[in-house]
Amino acid sequence: MADDPTNGELGRLIEALRSEIREDLGELNTRLNEVVPREPYTIEKQQMVKRLDDLEAARKEDAARVTATRRWMIGVVITVVAALLPYLGALVKGAGA
Repeated sequence: MADDPTNGELGRLIEALRSEIREDLGELNTRLNEVVPREPYTIEKQQMVKRLDDLEAARKEDAARVTATRRWMIGVVITVVAALLPYLGALVKGAGA
């Protein structure tokens, strides 16, 4: 019986426990206030995925445009050279005669 705590000691222990629980709950509330809610996070993530998809589509369009421009330029050069060959041939024949 000598080891049993008195009512006063039990009261102090209970009060200390309550104090610790309040502190822990306060810390938990502080942490929860810093957490981003799921719904805005999900919306932001969807918007980011959409932006990335849009950027990828724009990149593909730009690559197609660059390829088309290169093909057009090569076609112009070939056409000009093909148009000038008879003239250059005539010049070379005329200079050699």
